[in-house]
Amino acid sequence: MSANIKHIDYLVNHLLAQNSPEAMEKVLRDLLTANELIDVANRLQIIELLEQGLPQRQIADKLGVGIATVTRGSNALKRSS
Repeated sequence: MSANIKHIDYLVNHLLAQNSPEAMEKVLRDLLTANELIDVANRLQIIELLEQGLPQRQIADKLGVGIATVTRGSNALKRSS
């Protein structure tokens, strides 16, 4: 197992060990910059809106992100299917 995979496993287990939404938010705020946290939250929203069938342009407008950001989310969703 590579070091990167070990680090990701550690991160996932650390996040799973949080016992409340408040604790999870604190960990995320400790680990990520404010902009990174917003980016991750937007990515989650993009995936959910794509799964609901909203057009990419509408998602970009709704979230105030670029169409390329939505397209990356769409591509990630396709890869995971």
